[in-house]
Amino acid sequence: MIYTIRTVRHEDWPKAKEIRLAALRDPVAHLAFLETLEQALARPDDFWQARAAASADGTSLRQFVAQAPDGEWLGTLTARVELPGDDTVFGQAPKAPQTHVVGVFVRPAARGAGLAERLFGAVLDWSWSLSEPRIERVRLHVHQDNARAEALYRRVGFERTGTTVLVPGDAPFREIELAIPRG
Repeated sequence: MIYTIRTVRHEDWPKAKEIRLAALRDPVAHLAFLETLEQALARPDDFWQARAAASADGTSLRQFVAQAPDGEWLGTLTARVELPGDDTVFGQAPKAPQTHVVGVFVRPAARGAGLAERLFGAVLDWSWSLSEPRIERVRLHVHQDNARAEALYRRVGFERTGTTVLVPGDAPFREIELAIPRG
């Protein structure tokens, strides 16, 4: 399978919206994402435009995509820089600068071809390349019942940290934190 890994640009917002909606239609979306399809569909275009612009312009957020030669996006993930004192999605302020990977999705037809591994390689390269702030680890969370996703994350080098948090709005289920420390 031929594809290019790149970051999202301003003008990519319609594709960013489309792949997010595709991700939220996936049969395991309820285990993988904190947002529902209904919530995403209700968002106006200016939300999607701002989201693409934040990724294109910022140094604290990057969305990576795997793009086929015909322009179709086959997969995506996003990394957010988290600093000590920041409010985070699960309320865990980091002790040192880190990136938090969210929104991991690969279209079913593209799974198993190494695309997810290349997306993770891009986010790790970007994270380690930052000099200010210097990233000390890359982390993510996986739902306790999402064994397929956890297997992928472990395959690319993430390990359980021992930290778990309740899934917002879905207690008693837990999200398991996995991380890769700076080597």
